[in-house]
Amino acid sequence: MKKTIVKYYTKYWLMILLSTAFLVCQALCELQLPTYMSDIITSGIAVGNMDQIWSIGIRMLLVALGCAVSAVLVGYFSSTVGASLARDLRYDVFAKVGNFSGAEFDKFSMSSLITRGTNDITQIQIFSIMFLRLVMFAPVMGIGGIVKAVRFSEGMTDLVIVVGVAVAVLLVAIVVLIAVVQPKFKQMQTKIDRVNQVAQDELAGLMVIRAFNTQAHEEERFDKANKDLMKTSLFAYRVMAILNPAITMVMFGVSIAVVWIAALSAEDITVVGNMIAFIQYATQIIMSFMMLSMAFVLMPRAAVSASRVAEVLDTDISVVNREHTVDAPVDGDIVFDDVAYSYGGAEAVKHISFTAKKGETTAIIGSTGSGKSTIINLIPRMADVTEGKVTIGGTDVRDFDLKKLRAGIGFVPQKNVLFSGTIESNIKYSDDGMSDERMVKASEIAQASDFISSKEDGYKSEIAQGGDNVSGGQKQRIAIARAIAKDCPIYVFDDSFSALDFKTDAALRQAIRQDLSDRTVVIVAQRVGTIRGADNIIVLDDGEIVGQGRHEELLKTCPVYLDIARSQLSEEELGI
Repeated sequence: MKKTIVKYYTKYWLMILLSTAFLVCQALCELQLPTYMSDIITSGIAVGNMDQIWSIGIRMLLVALGCAVSAVLVGYFSSTVGASLARDLRYDVFAKVGNFSGAEFDKFSMSSLITRGTNDITQIQIFSIMFLRLVMFAPVMGIGGIVKAVRFSEGMTDLVIVVGVAVAVLLVAIVVLIAVVQPKFKQMQTKIDRVNQVAQDELAGLMVIRAFNTQAHEEERFDKANKDLMKTSLFAYRVMAILNPAITMVMFGVSIAVVWIAALSAEDITVVGNMIAFIQYATQIIMSFMMLSMAFVLMPRAAVSASRVAEVLDTDISVVNREHTVDAPVDGDIVFDDVAYSYGGAEAVKHISFTAKKGETTAIIGSTGSGKSTIINLIPRMADVTEGKVTIGGTDVRDFDLKKLRAGIGFVPQKNVLFSGTIESNIKYSDDGMSDERMVKASEIAQASDFISSKEDGYKSEIAQGGDNVSGGQKQRIAIARAIAKDCPIYVFDDSFSALDFKTDAALRQAIRQDLSDRTVVIVAQRVGTIRGADNIIVLDDGEIVGQGRHEELLKTCPVYLDIARSQLSEEELGI
């Protein structure tokens, strides 16, 4: 397994050590039982000594009890290690993904990350439990069984040869089968990703699928991905299924050979005792390989899963705190100084310079793909600039502690996301201890208080996963209220008014001017009506600033802005 995964086991070294100790104890106890059986026959039944039979029988019971206690303790420690390991991995994968920037998300699909955080970690957990229960137990049983079997094969060297051949056959079978199925298990995990991706697409786009009557097409896509996974799984597990019957056949073959050889050389009842003991030890040797084979069935898939989980954990995060951060306030003017940003090998933003002043509203407008969202994502460091710098109050945003920087910015992303819970829990998302007065005030500024109050449960109304039980405009207003409720020095709205009607849009802008007049406000919008009252409007085209100023100035000086305005407003409204 990857070193990244192996280091997690070191946290539970004591439990692993205890589990190993009890495994050895269990194995030694089981190895002693056939000897006792032989002794009962040779020292008790052969001479008719009942006292000896009782004495050995009591010892057998005590050893069997020790065996049972050891097995229970091994199960307890191995299960604890497996469950704890899976818990730690799930937490660390979740935390790692939570810190990913766009560049890291490009390496993994969402469905793949979900599979890695669930199915892959479950495979590692199952293998860990099997490893601690069987893989450590099997070698002790196998080696101990061989040593004991040699002792009872005196005068019957053919027996040792039979067992040796059986072991060699099993080893070759296991190695060949593992080599065949290892690539298939890797394909299986990738195909599970694909099944999850198709299912996620269907659930997320259910309304679109119904609107276009493409249910049959989506069912076909899912059926193809599902059958593809099934075919690969069937091949892998059918190949692995050969192991158990093969081992069983070898075990029965060894037993028959032992009885046959022992019968030919049996002279008295003591040989019968040795034969029974030898059969038991030969069975234990074969069973130890069966145990190993059970682990080997899981090992290839667990190895693939470990590699996939380690790939997430080992991914370098591009946006991190610098070694030394400054203790400056996240407040003041936001300055873009010759900023450039490259993404996917293309320059998305080209040498941008402007200032969003405190106490003013700065708006950004431009055609689709002009770089509007890219620019504002650089403020809270959702991504880092390639060239130049972004400063807040004279401090480079990269010099702030990330948590402090983002705590000082009320950010409303372009895609409004609500979490399952209540309206209250969503608005109070930044602070569980937030007062109701602050929550209500934020809702009033966001023009959300009226529709919230009209609901039967008000702020206690349930929000479904993704906010599917509220309209687009309501979802947008709750998201705006959530940001305003942070009560921070800087607010960034990324096309956050697009789902609002003109009346609500105007009321919201008026409330922002009145209640956030002492803050730094940056608004990205598609509608000229939303930003025409801004103190400074930045006009973008193909990642470059092609105009800057107030609405009236830009109508005269910026052709791009004039074209956008004319496409949305009448000549009369424009006043030109």
